This record gives sequence, C-alpha cells and structure tokens, in this order.
Amino acid sequence: MAITKDQKTELIGQFRRDERDSGSPEVQIALLTARINYLTEHMRAHKKDFASRRGLLKLVSQRADLLKYLRETNRELYLSLIGKLGLRK
Repeated sequence: MAITKDQKTELIGQFRRDERDSGSPEVQIALLTARINYLTEHMRAHKKDFASRRGLLKLVSQRADLLKYLRETNRELYLSLIGKLGLRK
C-alpha cells in the first residue's frame, strides 16, 4: 500500500497554503515525493516489477513538470520546498 490516509493528511497539512488548500503545486509535489519514495523502496526489493517501474517513471515526470512550473512562477517557494523535501542535492 502506498501512503496511508493519515500520512496524506499530515503532508497536506504541512505544505498547504491555507485551511482549504489541497491541490496547490507544493502539496502535489509533496504527495508525489512520498509516493516516489515508497515505489523506490519497492523497486529495490522487486527488481523485475516493470509495471511499477513504469508507474514510478510517470510519477517522477509529473513531479518534474510541477517543479518546473513552480520554479518559473515562484522561485523562493521552489527553493524552500526542495529544501524541505530534500530534493536536488
């Protein structure tokens, strides 16, 4: 199972802009990162699971697109977000 409802609620609470926000780019990037981390661990154990590999690559591409959008629209928010999530070493 990917991420639990409690984990998802916690991530949304941590990265949302206001009380009712659940779809801003920051929240979407945080949720995608959690799913990518889970699938990365899954792929280490199951090297020949090509269906999950395809899903992982799609998630990485989707996150890259959202990061590019955020970088172009709000540079400060982009830099703080990648710092919090530990992306871009």
